[in-house]
Amino acid sequence: MKNSLTATQQLSFQAELENWAEGMDYCAVPVPKKITEALETTGPVLVMAQVNDSEPFQVSLFPVGGGQHYIRIKAKVRRETNTQLGDSIHVRFTVLDRAAVEIPADLMSVLAAEDLTAAFKSLPPGQQNFIVRRIGEAAKPQTRAKRIQEALVAARQRLRRADDQDSTP
Repeated sequence: MKNSLTATQQLSFQAELENWAEGMDYCAVPVPKKITEALETTGPVLVMAQVNDSEPFQVSLFPVGGGQHYIRIKAKVRRETNTQLGDSIHVRFTVLDRAAVEIPADLMSVLAAEDLTAAFKSLPPGQQNFIVRRIGEAAKPQTRAKRIQEALVAARQRLRRADDQDSTP
């Protein structure tokens, strides 16, 4: 029987920073086989991660086939930790519960004003987390506002699909 990982479980490993996409500034590290097996999923896994002494950041372990997962290390984190391609890094992460989505106050306010809170919350948890993470990663207020508008679009589309299903005999 496998020992599956649960939300809030903390794990760590050492890995070498690899170039993931030729010609692009996209680096990732392989998650050790023992950890990927314990995940008991071939899909993405939402985590809160740290590299060396970086600030924590939310990211998904992404599947690459054969039960293998990688974790992307963004340029911002590499700059913060002064790491580059080929460096050995220490990765720590906590598996997050995909169903536990913390909606930021500004997004919640806009959703409530548009009567779209229920529609947004009916989106799959992974999609909600992706939207919320993109909003949180916005560096400029204009970008954050744009991404909040994108969240409203997603909620409206969800509401339309639900209405279409209700009207179908």
